[in-house]
Amino acid sequence: MKRRAAEIIREYGPFPDAPKVNGVTFDGERIWFAAGASLRAIDPESGKLTGVIDVAAHAGTAFDGTHIYQIAENRIHKIDPKSGALLASIPAPGNGGDSGMAWAEGSLWVGEYRSRRIHQINPDTGALIRSISSDRFVTGVTWAEGDLWHGTWEGEESDLRRIDPETGEVLEKLDMPAGTGVSGLESDGSERLYCGGGDSGKVRVVRRSRATP
Repeated sequence: MKRRAAEIIREYGPFPDAPKVNGVTFDGERIWFAAGASLRAIDPESGKLTGVIDVAAHAGTAFDGTHIYQIAENRIHKIDPKSGALLASIPAPGNGGDSGMAWAEGSLWVGEYRSRRIHQINPDTGALIRSISSDRFVTGVTWAEGDLWHGTWEGEESDLRRIDPETGEVLEKLDMPAGTGVSGLESDGSERLYCGGGDSGKVRVVRRSRATP
């Protein structure tokens, strides 16, 4: 397993009226983060707030190329990012214990915090397709260039880890600085991983290694 210290290359926030970051996603232009009572968008270059959708946003956030999916308590809402309209809703696999979500290969991938698992589910029905186990609390999930990553946060330690999507084996680990939590994880499709910072109210950017051994 490859292991190194996470290289934080930028921080956004904290932001007014958004004391927590509960999830994070990227729509190709803007970074969206779940702030409890709303979804908020920031410009990745300027770091300025560029949009707000008033919708419950308690945990993971994902983008499928058109819609945003947002965990609110024990449900996953499908949202039109242009109008803010709630289009559909399915049960979350962890029934309220969910943390972290990503879109890939026509599925939603949802972390279940205390059970230390990642579930692949049908985005239309919520039906479980399969689950992957971790040995740490799961606090963020993303796919980056065919690699599955998840964030962890347990005690005062957190990391970002690339895992085998079939077995859950940890292939690479990026250790976050002590006291720096991870609440949400997203790839920008390039070298950046966006990390929610929980109670810090920040979104942090970590440099990702590009090559897959």
